[in-house]
Amino acid sequence: MNATEARNGLYALVKHAEEDGRTTLIHKGQKRQDRVLLAPLDRLPAARKSEGLPSHALSAAQKDFGDLITRAAQGQPQVLLRNTKPVAVLLPADAVSATHSYDPATGAAPTGDATNGPGNPDRDSAPRRLATLGDAIGAVLTSGQTAGPLFGLSGLDAATGGLPSGRLTLVAAAPNVGGSLLGLAAARQTALVDGGKVLYAASGPNRADIMRRILAAETGGDYPRLKQGRLTAHEQQTAQQLVQAPLLIDDGSELTAEAIAETAPHVKNLALVVVDRLQAAPSTRLPLSGDRLPDASQALATLARTLNVPVLAIIDSDDPALLGLLDADVLVTLVPAEDLSKIQVTVAERDFGAIGSAYLRPDLLHARFLDAGAATLDHTHTPASSPATGRTAALELAEAALPYTSGGHQGIPAALTHELAAWRAAVTGGDQEALKGILPPLLHAATAVSRMPDTAEGHRLAAALQAYRTPESDAAAGAGQAVAAGAAVPAPAARGQVPDHAAQDEEDGQDELAPGDEEDEPKGHVFPALRILRDAVDRSKMHPVPVIRLEERDRGPWPLISEDMDGEPRWVHPDITLTRVPCVKANGKRVRRDQLDVPESFGEGVMCLIDRNGSYPSACSAVPLAPNKLLHTGPLEAFDKTKAGIYLIGIPEWTRTDMPHPLGRIIERPDHQGRVWVTTPHIKQLEKLVREGHLAAVPTIHDSWTGKANESLFKPFYEATRKARTELVQAGGDPYKAYKTRLSIALRLLWPKRQEQKSPFWRPDWRMSMVAEASVRHWSVAFRAVQEGHTLLALRNVDAAVFWTPPGTPPATYRIGTGFGEVKAKFVQRGEIIPEGDD
Repeated sequence: MNATEARNGLYALVKHAEEDGRTTLIHKGQKRQDRVLLAPLDRLPAARKSEGLPSHALSAAQKDFGDLITRAAQGQPQVLLRNTKPVAVLLPADAVSATHSYDPATGAAPTGDATNGPGNPDRDSAPRRLATLGDAIGAVLTSGQTAGPLFGLSGLDAATGGLPSGRLTLVAAAPNVGGSLLGLAAARQTALVDGGKVLYAASGPNRADIMRRILAAETGGDYPRLKQGRLTAHEQQTAQQLVQAPLLIDDGSELTAEAIAETAPHVKNLALVVVDRLQAAPSTRLPLSGDRLPDASQALATLARTLNVPVLAIIDSDDPALLGLLDADVLVTLVPAEDLSKIQVTVAERDFGAIGSAYLRPDLLHARFLDAGAATLDHTHTPASSPATGRTAALELAEAALPYTSGGHQGIPAALTHELAAWRAAVTGGDQEALKGILPPLLHAATAVSRMPDTAEGHRLAAALQAYRTPESDAAAGAGQAVAAGAAVPAPAARGQVPDHAAQDEEDGQDELAPGDEEDEPKGHVFPALRILRDAVDRSKMHPVPVIRLEERDRGPWPLISEDMDGEPRWVHPDITLTRVPCVKANGKRVRRDQLDVPESFGEGVMCLIDRNGSYPSACSAVPLAPNKLLHTGPLEAFDKTKAGIYLIGIPEWTRTDMPHPLGRIIERPDHQGRVWVTTPHIKQLEKLVREGHLAAVPTIHDSWTGKANESLFKPFYEATRKARTELVQAGGDPYKAYKTRLSIALRLLWPKRQEQKSPFWRPDWRMSMVAEASVRHWSVAFRAVQEGHTLLALRNVDAAVFWTPPGTPPATYRIGTGFGEVKAKFVQRGEIIPEGDD
């Protein structure tokens, strides 16, 4: 590739060199006169010890990439570092395409024959590439979470840890036990919930059978009735909604393992291959049967390794002799349990043995399995009418949410759908801490629904939610207890993401709105924030619409807007391990705090905690939004700077590992086609990153709701807030506390969640644009620091960042102070907990 392409994708190319041994040829100049190889370190062992060699951190190398290519092309190898660790090397391509030696005295590599390696396939005696134990440890520590596609069944997902990429997983079950339903479950979860592309190779059932089974599982409709072609209006509507699902079916005749292996490489962004099924009894009609199965199994295992995707195959037998011949990487065996209403599942790895087990409850009428944990019913949090006898309230709510989070059913607001999807993910991962953080906004979203859909699914969801209609503190504790009882394996420490309950902006904390908050402050209040905000909107010459009428809120753009559109980053560096540890505050209260494990490879230093002042009110100084109603403007060829609103876009590829994705947590919940809704601040941010060469292209806008843009609607509020803070921050005490409280209330009243909250505002697009603007500013300042060579350890919410710096030395891109746009800095030693708030 050319130098510009290589610069933009440098982090990905280095990762390929480091982990896969891949070498990339890079050229520069109109006549491609400068040619270099970006190569793994085993092409130049001297590069592993960078003394005497020109060495560059990846962020600096990306900035000066053109110069490095010129030097390397002239015979001076350039070592690339991740922090202080050599990870790849730039070598001259023409003279020494793969040298293993280097003379530090001359600073140049000698010419001569290329040595053994991927770049010289003609050499007959090329030795095999060997990895040290250190290479393997490094790959494990930097690879992040390795769980692949899931089955969507929490007990089984906990037992398997997900379907591993590059490996063949075999589901073995005798006929009529339901092995094929596990293949279908993995395909549904991957394609319909996670939005991943699935190749479903159907050797037994045909495409009509598969579609009917999916429809039965998604809607709860009777599979026998669907086989007769009798669909309800709701089932027909659901079928239409599933038309665009990324699930490709091959049910052609003469379906062989070789045919599957030939087809799979042509499926772009393939996430999972399902083979349904391998038949133990020989059949002239089915190539995937009888004594041809061992060869087929080997071909499928090779396919998994070659494409580095999970391959899941189903076989209609649990005969140990036959399963031994197939030699799968992972074996999932289904057998009836002593309780005939359950199926026991055992998960084993080749050459290791059993690694986990779970129980499932067959629901053959609806072509699916349900979780069947051994936990006893929690009468404190599960209603007597719940059908979840023998399971916890947390699992019941997760299952009741499935018809809505999968897109099969409609009728509840988007905000509740998003929170239910987060709940399902946390239950699946056994993440007790995440459940406690999700429960309050989930209950908030549920209280905004006056009536659930009058269907069996709606009644079940309402009953499952009713289990948590307790005081919030008790319910949050109950969530943790429910998961502790129902999840077999807790989730490991998070990598690449920070829990939802991380510290909030000091001036927009977690204070919930209460009755009376919507009333103007009394005369003489230290900071009448709500009155100032109302006056700012009332004085606008654009005649804003501060309240969308109640009858309009369930259609148009409003159900599309969710809290996830804030784009808040919740990220830790991939080389860092984050854990939540118990801590006792000075007042005796027991809490949990973050602890970041910084490896020795980061060198000497301390953690520098950055806390931005007034992130949300600062964003009010110039947040782009539409004061009037949003109109449906549909797909757009390009972003119109005179408009503002919400936009449906594809998620742009972000290959850097030293910064989180620019869209933050927005990317965690794409639709079935991998698209997300964003507000104007993030669209403008993406355009800027494209102009600066950090992104390849501006994402396509597939849909939009917009109005005439304005960036000054909240500016009078910002100016008043800034003036008051300057006067009150020095005084501290109750006046400053009252200022922060009323500021938080005013900004939250832009989008009150409960109908009984009679706010002077109801504009979720204004609220989310303001928070998104704060997130963009927070991300951008951190990115400038990283570009200047600083090491970012964590980036959280709209105000918190952690850098690895020399003691007492915050990144120069931040201004220390108490004013808006300035930050507070604390320093924490390696291994200590990260203080939050008033710690």
